[in-house]
Amino acid sequence: MRVTIERSEFLKSLNHVQSVVERRNTIPILSNVLLQADGQKIKLTATDLDIEVVETATAEVGQGGGTTAPAHMLYDIIRKLPDGAQLEIEQGPDDHRLAVRCGRSQFSLQALPSEDFPDLSAGELEHKFSLPADDLKRLIEKTRFAISTEETRYYLNGIYLHEVEVDGRPTLRAVATDGHRLAQVQLPLPEGAAGMPGVIVPRKTVSELHKLIEDRDGEIDVALSSSKILFSLGAVVLTSKLIDGTFPDYERVIPKDNDKTMEVDAKLFAQAVDRVSTISSEKGRAVKLNIDGDKLTLSVNNPDSGSAEEELVASYESEALDIGFNARYLLDITGQLDTDNASFLLADAGSPTIVRDKGDDTALYVLMPMRV
Repeated sequence: MRVTIERSEFLKSLNHVQSVVERRNTIPILSNVLLQADGQKIKLTATDLDIEVVETATAEVGQGGGTTAPAHMLYDIIRKLPDGAQLEIEQGPDDHRLAVRCGRSQFSLQALPSEDFPDLSAGELEHKFSLPADDLKRLIEKTRFAISTEETRYYLNGIYLHEVEVDGRPTLRAVATDGHRLAQVQLPLPEGAAGMPGVIVPRKTVSELHKLIEDRDGEIDVALSSSKILFSLGAVVLTSKLIDGTFPDYERVIPKDNDKTMEVDAKLFAQAVDRVSTISSEKGRAVKLNIDGDKLTLSVNNPDSGSAEEELVASYESEALDIGFNARYLLDITGQLDTDNASFLLADAGSPTIVRDKGDDTALYVLMPMRV
């Protein structure tokens, strides 16, 4: 194999694929990136056996072929080479080393045979649809903060993507919960998604996908079965296994009869929560809300470090209520709101509270209270 490629082109592709490679691997080949040169393209593939990212870059191929090289080391080398430089990547027919040359710099890396590289081929993906990158970004950004990190309840370690009917309209809904808070966002069901199975997209896949679509516009092609999902973003293809489990009946925890409504400026509320929670203990993180008429008082009392209190103007027409929440969870949720007004639908001090964005009825958040 002999390839010449511009440094920034190779670095961009390498950056996308190497981030799925785990730093510590018991299987040596999984530490490597697969390089395959053919025609005027070089294809880079990396996997951790659950996720596979493939990216194709334009290159000058003197001789086709394939090999594998240590992903993180190769990335660090290319990253440190001068911008705008031309790279020469070469491996002889029986050579177990990959040569990387750039100007007066040259490196020789341990290579493993490309035949040993695992193939995470997607198989038959029956359901195919497209959705705008901004819509997919929104589904991820507004729910991923609520993904559970508790490995014992593995079925909560991802975003649940499924089809529902809302007011007679087919809808694609994303839900994540860790048992303390729940995030739900929805959009009209894309064409071709009808009949899709409900799938749980793993936390790591969500993170890698978010990196790939962060600066991207246009349509993203999605294909899925009950066990795998594939996202196609132009030159990049991400394939992932899905979590093999049943997502709980989340609709049961969304309260239907919360009849007390408080409206408050979302930004001012978040800033006040952030300020008073400075006093709270790392373990408790509880902030007490005293809601009485047009006055909302946030307070924290920590026996070890002191107390804090702040008043805000709010709109509330029910009887006075004291309720406590985890400060970090409150900040996570208010951070998702796009408009100025946050709407809290409350029942009592011991029941879940719904938080909505006043200007967006497609997103809903549920927060469990704390004893204060």
